[in-house]
Amino acid sequence: MRAAWYESRGPAAEVLRVGEIPDPHAGPGEVRIRIARSGINPGDVKKRAPWLGYTVPAYPRIIPHSDGAGTVDEVGAGVQLTVGARVWCFGAQSYRAFGTAAEYVVVPEALAVALPERASFAAGACLGIPGITAHRLVFHGDPVRGRRVLVQGGAGAVGALAVRLAVAGGAEVIATVRDAAQVEAVRAAGASHVLTTRGDELVVEVLAATEGRGVERIVEVAFAANVEVDTRLLAVGGTLASYATDAEQPKIPFWPLLFKDASIYLCGSDEVPLTAKREAATALNALLAQGWDGPPAGEELPLERIAEAHETVDRGARARVLLAL
Repeated sequence: MRAAWYESRGPAAEVLRVGEIPDPHAGPGEVRIRIARSGINPGDVKKRAPWLGYTVPAYPRIIPHSDGAGTVDEVGAGVQLTVGARVWCFGAQSYRAFGTAAEYVVVPEALAVALPERASFAAGACLGIPGITAHRLVFHGDPVRGRRVLVQGGAGAVGALAVRLAVAGGAEVIATVRDAAQVEAVRAAGASHVLTTRGDELVVEVLAATEGRGVERIVEVAFAANVEVDTRLLAVGGTLASYATDAEQPKIPFWPLLFKDASIYLCGSDEVPLTAKREAATALNALLAQGWDGPPAGEELPLERIAEAHETVDRGARARVLLAL
């Protein structure tokens, strides 16, 4: 099969290779997926490049990318999915050597999810890491039905899904975005208030929108930059749930958080329990079945241009970059 891989870490153009390797085959409890679209996440390029001391497991060759979508074309013993089933997958390269940047990927059946007929392969390839992360941030711990959720960065890959999932879960959602051009898309996802303000001005607007009560949960993309403002916005007993930070060792306002009886939840999608990942997949599929088109996909490049695709993600592409196989 045609595949892309790296055998050492470094810049995309220097370490990524494309060529032929033997076809993989499904073993007991596994499915082989013929990949139509491979989704590239920021975490995929960070694994490839030196980042925060991250070390590559002892695999001699890594085929990158955890997310993808395609068609089951081979099944092992004890599998319920059938040949020909349209699926999306997650975690293909989470503590595993071979991901979706190839014509075929073999994964345990639990990592493959039936893709609703109306959904495109591109949409399916955009769901895994951001969808599981967003679902966990919104639903881990206390229920959100009837409560107020603030999503910082509501137009991002995770933030946009957090808005949509929180609304589907019965929450009132307030979201922040970087600029006015993003407001309508986030409002269309169900946010009742979409704000472009920062700092003290954001505090005033959120407290006004919540009649001074604050929010019970915050989904945070920039923990270090926003933790002080977030603390002021949390209702007593609230949860600050974050999946990213702009500083490796952020300072926190300990006493103000303590007096809010606050909880801090930090989510790394690879470490989310499998049961929670499957719950997220069910919730995302329900949205697709109800008519949602899925996350907006951006540029699609052929496998041979994977280095260019990684460089685009490295530069901070706003829309998901996919490989089309």
